Amino acid sequence: MTITTCVFDAYGTLFDVNAAARAVAAEPGQEAFAAVWQEVSTHWRAKQLQYTWIRALTGQHTDFWQVTQDGLDWALEKTGQGDPDLREKLLGLYFNLAAFPEVPAMLAALKAAGMNTAILSNGSPPMLKGAVDSAGVGDVLDDILSVETVGIFKPDASVYKLVTDRFGCDKDEVLFVSSNGWDAASARAFGFRVLWVNRAGEPLDRLPDAPDRIASDLTTVPQIAEAL
Repeated sequence: MTITTCVFDAYGTLFDVNAAARAVAAEPGQEAFAAVWQEVSTHWRAKQLQYTWIRALTGQHTDFWQVTQDGLDWALEKTGQGDPDLREKLLGLYFNLAAFPEVPAMLAALKAAGMNTAILSNGSPPMLKGAVDSAGVGDVLDDILSVETVGIFKPDASVYKLVTDRFGCDKDEVLFVSSNGWDAASARAFGFRVLWVNRAGEPLDRLPDAPDRIASDLTTVPQIAEAL
């Protein structure tokens, strides 16, 4: 069936999750943080995801902003970074994460081709609005769908169902795009067509459902959507 709707994960897919720590590390006077920023960012992202999975499994939902703060606090303690001003600076920048360079033109091309476009994210609505506004891509997105509507994080099936409910489309009309292998596999299990954006050149996850396509960035999404 023809793809009518392209839906994107937000963090790590459209928006660079390392941008906040990278920006702080480049500031004058942040030499100590610059020495560990990559470690902080890696731990931050890992704990952020782990906490969403655990909360989904245990039924202890909170919004993604709380999970983001909890993950950062763990990462800062792990790396010996105790400055409260550093914490607030990192959190402030996370609200306005930079989009990857190809994102605006790619989304514009999808809209020009008549596609529905949306974000489907664990992010809370204020977080997602901050990132979308900062990137200036709100005019090429038809909707921003957050797990807060259903009160559980990915990969619960009710999250992916938000897309078909919103656009009134069949599952196989949707191209779901994510940089997270677990998210890509879960969306494929739900019934979406899936593109895994493998920027880091990682191995394919050993999960039952493989993505339909793999790409190193988002540049070719319009062509892939047309070809599927």
